[in-house]
Amino acid sequence: MAPEGAANSSASRRKKNPRSGRLLRHADFERVYKQGRRHFSAHMTVFYLRRTEGNGLRVGFTVGRALGGAIERNRMKRRLRESVRLTRPTVEPAADVVINPKKSLQTADFSSLLAEVRRAFEVIAQKLSEKPRGTR
Repeated sequence: MAPEGAANSSASRRKKNPRSGRLLRHADFERVYKQGRRHFSAHMTVFYLRRTEGNGLRVGFTVGRALGGAIERNRMKRRLRESVRLTRPTVEPAADVVINPKKSLQTADFSSLLAEVRRAFEVIAQKLSEKPRGTR
């Protein structure tokens, strides 16, 4: 058996992935795809769109059937969820994010996946903090 304090200390250090931080509705996914911007990386494409209401990031994942069977797709989603949980920024812009993995994600090292997700969040924060161009 584990010592009594061990369970509590590990639970307090663990970051959460709350339901409010997840993108769940089909309409929200469609809005991000149609109105949002894209960030490309080696193992994924990240779509993002600023939100006017609410605060913080809401993240969703889409893994199509072309990427493999259910086992492979679920493994990809688990790896992405964990990488988002570990690299979620402390100061989050109000945005919806959809991560769409590529086939190469199946064989990628988890450390490179973490680096890509971290970089994607940095780019999103930078782009959303910029002033819109083209308006005078």
